Amino acid sequence: MNPQEVKATPPSAIPPASPTPSGKPAKRSRWVGSLVALALVGLVGGAAWYLIQRSTSDPAQGPGRAPGGGRPLVTVGEAVARKAELPVIIDALGTVIPATTVTLRPQVSGLLTQVLFTEGQMVKKGQLLAQIDARPFEQALMQAEGTRRRDEAQLDNARLTLERYRTLLSQDSIARQDVDTQAALVKQLEGTVMTDKAQEGTARLNLNYTRLTAPASGRIGLRTVDAGNYVTSGDTAGIATITQIAPIDVQFSVPQDRVADVLAAQAQTASLGVTAFDRTRKAELDKGLFSTLDNLVDTSTGTVKAKARFENAAGALFPNQFVNVQLLLRTVSATVVPVTAVRTGSSGDYVYVINEDHTVSLRKVKRGLATVGLMAITEGLKDGERVVTEGGDRLQDGMKVQLPGAQAASGARSPRSGASGPGAGASAPRTGASAAGGHRRQRPAQNP
Repeated sequence: MNPQEVKATPPSAIPPASPTPSGKPAKRSRWVGSLVALALVGLVGGAAWYLIQRSTSDPAQGPGRAPGGGRPLVTVGEAVARKAELPVIIDALGTVIPATTVTLRPQVSGLLTQVLFTEGQMVKKGQLLAQIDARPFEQALMQAEGTRRRDEAQLDNARLTLERYRTLLSQDSIARQDVDTQAALVKQLEGTVMTDKAQEGTARLNLNYTRLTAPASGRIGLRTVDAGNYVTSGDTAGIATITQIAPIDVQFSVPQDRVADVLAAQAQTASLGVTAFDRTRKAELDKGLFSTLDNLVDTSTGTVKAKARFENAAGALFPNQFVNVQLLLRTVSATVVPVTAVRTGSSGDYVYVINEDHTVSLRKVKRGLATVGLMAITEGLKDGERVVTEGGDRLQDGMKVQLPGAQAASGARSPRSGASGPGAGASAPRTGASAAGGHRRQRPAQNP
């Protein structure tokens, strides 16, 4: 047949499909699909149930689960409540201040001829540190001394003349007016000599001031002027500054609410211990003794200034250094637990106590003093009881828990639980040793 001769069949020529009587084949298809889907869901659910039951019934498939299947046991950290001496301290931020700070200033004006110290060296009181040109002051002293001697000679002559006049007056050979005039001259010359002595003393003092000595012992700082410069007595900057660093003081602030505690502690003992730490509170710099409180409260901060003295033999404290201060008021004996063991709920503070059967009981407690790592329990807990320190957020009253040592021992025994034959008996001692090792790892957590 020629392809070009093929004609399209009109739609009216296509015979209609025979209708399905009552639609039964379509309904039967829907029911078959639903049954197949239900069967698949049942198979998946059964397989999941089988796997869950198998894992809960076999300890080797799920370590840490409750006996007989069920929810897994919660592994918790533990510690033992114990008696301890808890320190009552006041933490504060302090500033190191030197016990003495003096500026080496010239007291006379002149040319600085010598600087006899090295910057940063330790100096002693009275040590010569600098020298001013003394020649002008030596000349002034000689002049004052000469004037004094001249006036003293005139005074001696006036006194001799007065004695002669008094002798003549007794013989009635001289007028009384001449005697009185000579007596007045003697007193005038005595005043002149006294003034001369004062001027001589001032000249000698100025000569001594040309030697600049250390007014206090300590460490001298950087010099502000070099030799060869002209210095004056009114120079406020001075030549250098000396700070006494051994002993040294630390000034800090005490909250006004704790002032009564400090005064009560001072009444009990005259020497309260103070410890200075660096800014990280890790390195201890020095130990000292509390000195005194200020006599008023700073209204802007609500604190009272306090001062403590440190020997600073090692030189760890440096003037104007910021340090952390701990003032020890007293120590109290209390039952303590780690801070992480105490929790707070809607009904107050509580801990989880671990019973002998490894169940936990929620116990309400009252907290007392606290340090960085320990907290005192004043009510609700006895010495020797075990408490939960980690994992408490997943616990409820009466739940059974697992300890880290028990978990390690279970994990060590489970690989050998299915061993058989000659090797099974040989592995038993190693299992026991592994369990013992787990208990040894547990002990440090009981004594935090």
